[in-house]
Amino acid sequence: MVTFNFFLNAAGLDISKVRLVRHQDQRASRGKTPYDLWVAADGRFEKYQSIQSRDVFSNADWVASFVATPLNETLFVGMYQVVSKSIVPVGTMDPVTGEDVSGLHQFDMLLDDHLSDYAGRLVIEWGLGLRSWVQRAVNQDKKVLEMRRVAIEPPFPGFGSFRWPIRELNSVPNSWRTALSVVRGIYVLTCLKTGKLYVGSAYGSGGFWGRWEEYFATGHGGNIGLKALGEHEFQVSILEVSSSAAGETEIIVREGEWKEKLLTRLFGHNIN
Repeated sequence: MVTFNFFLNAAGLDISKVRLVRHQDQRASRGKTPYDLWVAADGRFEKYQSIQSRDVFSNADWVASFVATPLNETLFVGMYQVVSKSIVPVGTMDPVTGEDVSGLHQFDMLLDDHLSDYAGRLVIEWGLGLRSWVQRAVNQDKKVLEMRRVAIEPPFPGFGSFRWPIRELNSVPNSWRTALSVVRGIYVLTCLKTGKLYVGSAYGSGGFWGRWEEYFATGHGGNIGLKALGEHEFQVSILEVSSSAAGETEIIVREGEWKEKLLTRLFGHNIN
């Protein structure tokens, strides 16, 4: 049986100074889980990991970081060297919950090259103690369940099940983006504060994804009604996928029919 400590020892690391950390935050909304932040690779995962309510890393030199995938696997994502400890500055917001975390423990950690070839590929068996999310490597020699040839992404949930916060589109897996780029149709934006709807259509060459990127970049996608709202948080989902033969006119007609069905001109954010 191959275990994770085999890899730590092979890398020359002192396992007595290694903490195993499994990130799975039940408070996270879709698009903001630790896994999503890691996929986005924009620094938010490292910020999230560095902020702790308890002094959990003071006696550690290394953190072996794992995230729970959408399939509830325990996926290795990197070795981090613990450099120093401080206090979270005033006004700092948690990347997952958006809560103020001023005054908590903050650990300066650097992503290291040790075991970097296995990041996104190595899946371990964490065991039954999922609530024990920080463990000592010297006491917990985790069984390796799978060594993937390449880092893989979770399977696309299907167009009918897809939903994602517009602000978090940068964390959508690349294979999902490809799927969303080759189909067109009708989508709906739901305001996460008021519940009001906005129905729109994607008929350009970039499909749904190309249209949504405009919302991600501007917050309003060039729509006059949404511009007037100011800053809002929207979740996007798909109402209807158009046939490959459907033209722009047909898609726009279907968009109007959805506006009528959902009364988004009367009670939502559509103004035409």
